[in-house]
Amino acid sequence: MLAQLAVGDVVNQQRQFFASGKTKDISFRLEQLKILKQALLENEPAINLALKADLKKPEFETFLTEIALCVKEIDDTLKHLKSWTKPIGIIPPLSQLISSAQICYEPLGVVLIIGAWNYPLQLVIGPLIGAIAAGNCAILKPSELAENTSRLVADIVEKNFDPSFVAAIEGGKETSQQLLEEKFDKIFFTGSTEVGKIVMSAAAKHLTPVTLELGGKSPCIVDANTHLEYTAKRITWGKFVNGGQTCVAPDYLLVDRRVKSDLLARIKTEITNFFGDNPAGSPDYTRIVNQRHFNRLSQLLESGEIIVGGESNLGDLYIAPTVIDRVTWEHPVMQEEIFGPILPVIEYDDLDRAIAWINAKPKPLALYFFSNDKQKQQQVLRSTSSGGVCINDTLMHCAFPALPFGGVGASGMGNYHGKAGFDTFSHQKSILKKSFLVDFNLRYAPYKDKIKVLKKILGSS
Repeated sequence: MLAQLAVGDVVNQQRQFFASGKTKDISFRLEQLKILKQALLENEPAINLALKADLKKPEFETFLTEIALCVKEIDDTLKHLKSWTKPIGIIPPLSQLISSAQICYEPLGVVLIIGAWNYPLQLVIGPLIGAIAAGNCAILKPSELAENTSRLVADIVEKNFDPSFVAAIEGGKETSQQLLEEKFDKIFFTGSTEVGKIVMSAAAKHLTPVTLELGGKSPCIVDANTHLEYTAKRITWGKFVNGGQTCVAPDYLLVDRRVKSDLLARIKTEITNFFGDNPAGSPDYTRIVNQRHFNRLSQLLESGEIIVGGESNLGDLYIAPTVIDRVTWEHPVMQEEIFGPILPVIEYDDLDRAIAWINAKPKPLALYFFSNDKQKQQQVLRSTSSGGVCINDTLMHCAFPALPFGGVGASGMGNYHGKAGFDTFSHQKSILKKSFLVDFNLRYAPYKDKIKVLKKILGSS
């Protein structure tokens, strides 16, 4: 059994399997992706039960944010993989006469994928799609904080894949440390910035490349010139889906003071529309993952003035959808990524000032801007840096396989989804082929009187 094998033994088994060359066969990759898709669809009831147990996650959200995203990405990969793997021909420059050049994609080898607890299925399976598509072997480390989903992921992997090709290893901090001591050809980590630093430090010992999908305080700017009803609805959904435990959730609102009161009133209405007068009794509202995160979030409720929500129940790990007004940059709720159902609000009267506030903070994973003004849209795009941007909506850019997803600066490095995931787990190998028909003596010593000809050929004269 896999559980009885040492971590190093699993890695060595996968190295031997990769060395066989089987994963380089495109038909093999396509077949494995089809197996993965079928396994997800067949296990939909079990996935629902696991996520209900871990997060009290509603079936609709489980399908939308966990199963459907992965299935859609598999379908996109199946459709395009053959074209992605084709060598790219490059026209040689004049200095490389009688030659041909191309870029070939080759797999990296054995990769480690460390998932997060907030979307415990999607955040291990999503990267796995790219790893398989690129022709790698993979070891998955699901989050132990979502223990039921972790167990299910391990079970699905064990029943559908040869462990020499794909394996899932469960465990806590010690297991993660053991895995990070091994030499991998790539590490893909999703989680907090602080743990990301630990992963990157461990990878550096082996010069292992990393992709880090982290987080940060993703701002949501609301201009006075916007469709307030749709704006309120889309912000409410993006913030409170999955109980606010989303790395790209709007972390805080920057609202033009002219529409602030109206927007907050509409957000309050939408919270009621979504979850009723008592969200604690709603079947559509997710819970906090554990007591530690509950306690952390409870302390953040002490910032500013609560105008919506604020109720909590430790026994049920429930924190109501909450909006906090009169917040300053010094309040604790503005000092860290919230990662929960708390939405602080800061008003502004000048967009330039709002942009300056954002740029004074670490670069976020996402940025949201609601406005009908195309000039202001361009101003925000030009003047800010973030992993991704969504204008007049929240979260939806993450569900588009053709758009690379990833952070910048403190919010992460590298990206995935669709072709970007294939690229992340591939090495782009440059190949130049020269002909023996002729051999120009220009580059060979002696160099006397050759520099003028060289400059002319290279366009430097």
